[in-house]
Amino acid sequence: MFAKRLIEKAVDHHHQHNPQHGNLTPADLDLQIPIHYGIPSTASILAFDSIQRLLAIGTLDGRIKVIGGDGIEGLLISPKRLPYKYLQFLQNQGSLVSISNDNEIQVWNLESRCLACCLQWESNITAFSVIIDSHFMYVGDEYGLMSVIKYDLEDVNLLQLPYNVPANSLSEAAGFSFPDYLPIVGVLSHPCSGNRQDTMLIAYVTGLIILWDVSEARILFVGGGNDLKLKDKVVESEREVDTDLSDDPPDHHLQDKETSALCWASSNGSILAVGYIDGDILFWNISDAEPPGGHQTGLSSSKVVKLQLSSAERRIPVIVLHWSPNNQSCNNCDGQLFIYGGDDIGSEEVLSVFTLEWSSGLETVRCASRVDLTLTGSFADMILLPSAGATQGNQQATLFVLTNPGQLHLYDDASLSALLSQMERMASVCAVEFPAVVPTADPCMTMAMFTALPTGGNSSIILSKMASVMKLGFTSTPTTDTKWPVTGGVPSQLSITKDHGVERLYIAGYRDGTVRIFDVTYPIVSLICIIEGEVQGIKVTGFNSQVSNLDFCSLTSSLAVGNERGLVRIYNFRASSSETSFHFVTESEREVHTLPQREGPQCIAVFSLINSAILALRFANSGTKLAVGFESGRVAVLDMSSLSVLFFTDRVSDPISPIISLTWEKYANIHCLVKSLKLSETKIPVNPKEEVIFILTKDAKVKVFDGGSGYTICSDSWHMKIEAIAISMYVIGNHSVSGLANEKKPESRSQDTASDSDSMPDTTLIGINSHETEHQSSFGIVYTETFSDSLILLCCEDSLHLNSMKAVLQGNNKPIRKWTHAKPCCWTSTFKNDGKVCGLVLLFQTGVIEIRSFPDLELVEESSLMSILRWNFKTSMDKTMSYSDDGLIILANGSELAFISLLAGENCFRIPNSLPCLHDKVLAAAAAAAFNCSLNQKKKQGTAVGILGGVVKGLKGGKTAHTAAVCSTPKSNSSQLEDMFLKSPFLNVSPTVADNQKVEELNIDDTEIDEPVSETLHEVKNINRGKGTERGKLLGTSDDTKPRLRTREEIIAKYRKAADSSSVAAQARNKLVERQEKLE
Repeated sequence: MFAKRLIEKAVDHHHQHNPQHGNLTPADLDLQIPIHYGIPSTASILAFDSIQRLLAIGTLDGRIKVIGGDGIEGLLISPKRLPYKYLQFLQNQGSLVSISNDNEIQVWNLESRCLACCLQWESNITAFSVIIDSHFMYVGDEYGLMSVIKYDLEDVNLLQLPYNVPANSLSEAAGFSFPDYLPIVGVLSHPCSGNRQDTMLIAYVTGLIILWDVSEARILFVGGGNDLKLKDKVVESEREVDTDLSDDPPDHHLQDKETSALCWASSNGSILAVGYIDGDILFWNISDAEPPGGHQTGLSSSKVVKLQLSSAERRIPVIVLHWSPNNQSCNNCDGQLFIYGGDDIGSEEVLSVFTLEWSSGLETVRCASRVDLTLTGSFADMILLPSAGATQGNQQATLFVLTNPGQLHLYDDASLSALLSQMERMASVCAVEFPAVVPTADPCMTMAMFTALPTGGNSSIILSKMASVMKLGFTSTPTTDTKWPVTGGVPSQLSITKDHGVERLYIAGYRDGTVRIFDVTYPIVSLICIIEGEVQGIKVTGFNSQVSNLDFCSLTSSLAVGNERGLVRIYNFRASSSETSFHFVTESEREVHTLPQREGPQCIAVFSLINSAILALRFANSGTKLAVGFESGRVAVLDMSSLSVLFFTDRVSDPISPIISLTWEKYANIHCLVKSLKLSETKIPVNPKEEVIFILTKDAKVKVFDGGSGYTICSDSWHMKIEAIAISMYVIGNHSVSGLANEKKPESRSQDTASDSDSMPDTTLIGINSHETEHQSSFGIVYTETFSDSLILLCCEDSLHLNSMKAVLQGNNKPIRKWTHAKPCCWTSTFKNDGKVCGLVLLFQTGVIEIRSFPDLELVEESSLMSILRWNFKTSMDKTMSYSDDGLIILANGSELAFISLLAGENCFRIPNSLPCLHDKVLAAAAAAAFNCSLNQKKKQGTAVGILGGVVKGLKGGKTAHTAAVCSTPKSNSSQLEDMFLKSPFLNVSPTVADNQKVEELNIDDTEIDEPVSETLHEVKNINRGKGTERGKLLGTSDDTKPRLRTREEIIAKYRKAADSSSVAAQARNKLVERQEKLE
């Protein structure tokens, strides 16, 4: 006997010096975002691919949201947390171009959802535009240099081409000197593809505008000098807008008139609308510009008409201009002008829409109507896009308006026409809001859970049938007849197969008492059903109160919903062919009502025991029992078979503390491990195998009850040595921790608790998600014959405590392991690998995320909400967080919902080809074929009418909306442009075809990061410096004199960004419809 004890002591000593470590390593982790829904609150800029029907939204923190149809959404995250000032699609090419505030040009591959390449520009980019149907781009900078870059799709590289137009060269060509400081603020391709497809319009900040012939390197038109006379036509806020004003206005000069926005105001490029810092809008008639082959023009004195939104002396700058043609007009100029800005400073923020009519030229222009659209939130951006399949004779523009924070509204052609026909200045119209796939803000989500269903089980079959009947489409808004115009993307093959079954659910509860159930089997979320916060024909007080907790049992297909008024609603998903009985149960009464048969989940019972918020719900014993934890510190166990109350405890702890966690366990002979337990004294019936409930209160006390009788297993609650605020509790079976009872761990480690967050919110009392104690099975129940190897992990705001089951039952509060945090924790979850719990995820109130191994609780990886999602932590964010056993975390923030996958390797959301594709190759091929067909028709008929027409382009600050009749294929157009751009426009001797290889080699070298600025750029800078020196001699200013400091509005107006959208071929859309029909 003595020898045996010596051996045991030696073994224990050996274990103390060889502690068991977790198997989780950094190589096992790979944090990704397979699912992201909603528009970020920092959204600031829009772009649209009118062939692929995709909408892109850039943000102020380096993210790009891409939205398609049928629940297809994606999130692109730049390595740099900087705002985007320009965002445009390479139309129908599966690429998106963005320019950040540090002047890095980025190209994104939409098919692979990654950054394809980038190019750091050496000067401040102040204008940008993608040449339609090509992979060429115009880039204007602060020195007045217009450059051309090319995206090489084969080499996946951005190349700066030899073609550039410096301001000093244009000054020589124009025959007069330009100002020293001459940033480019806008560049537009000509809207008419006829004999001017190789022209572009350059707008400078000083008000100077130049129409440039790219192929012949000459000026066609110059506007904005000091001797121009205006034909002044003023539209004031106080006057009727359908009357012509003074026919003999005074002369005006354009000196010091700074350009802030511009767009084409005609489909043939004869009229240009320009907005200025002082709030004026000028219409320039450039129809007299000489065609190619003519002589180079000097300073033009063409007529100009002024449109004035307000007669006030001080007006806000014109920030955005867009133009949409009138499809019923016979001329090229009638249409609607969309304006943001130009009104009185301090006036209500509105978006103005003017209907312009041109009967016989510029001098006869009249404003037929004006409507001001009241904005919801502060203005961020707007964009016009044509309807799918629009042709030159049928232009129906759709308006998207983006406001802060992250609100997107749609005005279709019908609603805009109705507005303009009302002839009221402040006409009202109900704009269509962005149809969120998973609503998080409106209505406000208050609770959520994630659950997996057994493959082929009853719940999976029932919900699959329900989804096929009740699933809502996302291309149409659910509350109006307006068809949502964003329909792009291709669902994954896995998600559209006929035998696709529901295997994973995301269930969300809301402030209005409703519950939404979503299918998240694959990385595309679809709505299965909505459960309203009421029972038809029966009034129950508090029924539609805020949802505070949820639980779902897959074996019985039952859903339990708890709310803040203490009501528990029980829903059965199994269809009934007859009437349904509804039970209303209180602590003292029971009512039974008969409900008619209906589709979807049936509410079979409501329990109203006490007016106290429900903070914990847990089904047990295959769904036959339900444990309910109240904020008042009481626990009820409900019988789901008889829909009755099994028992209702008094307060579990003293003083009263809310119940935040309930865990059902099924063990054999649990009384055998209770220290000094006398069954005869406690009168607990002996059951060889019974379910017990582990109850955790907010003051970190644990109590164990018999799940059938309500008797306490332990006479006293288990509690820690010091007071703490509990967050969660996990009962983990089949784990052994060898000889660590006496091992001492450091209280904290500074290197493991470093935070990259700038702020630390105050500690808040938090709830817990409904599945935080589910680990051993899909039903939250552990079946073991003995729990000698079971562990209890208690997570508190300031610490982690790992205890053995035996120690907890016997009242021993000495932990096996303990870890003290340096910052307050607010949410935790465990996850498994190969069926065993291997790690723990912790979210802190600073936004820091830690991943620790189990059972040693060592730090494996540290990250943050900011680095992963660009989110700041918000109070109560933890209440809507949920997780799955296989390392998936779901969290909401504002209007966003994100799924974070933790584990590397293939899992349910990383199956190859499971992600929906953001680029439709079939549609792209169909559109290319439509272009070719159009070109062949034009060659045969000799007309300019094709199947593609009415291209609406947008430029803001250099972003406009205009119509173009595209008559060349992308391939032929790109080939012609490349021939022009491979040579400098100001060289006396142009390189021959044989020299092209040398030019290409030079361009590749020019893209090296460490190479000095190009000679042309240096030349422009040196010229500017030289002029600055002369200016200093004459005016007494220094060489490094910088432009004056401008207001926020002026800066926004000056550096507005460009976006581009073109029309789509009707044949291409038909191809897509046929393709979708085949897939269905």
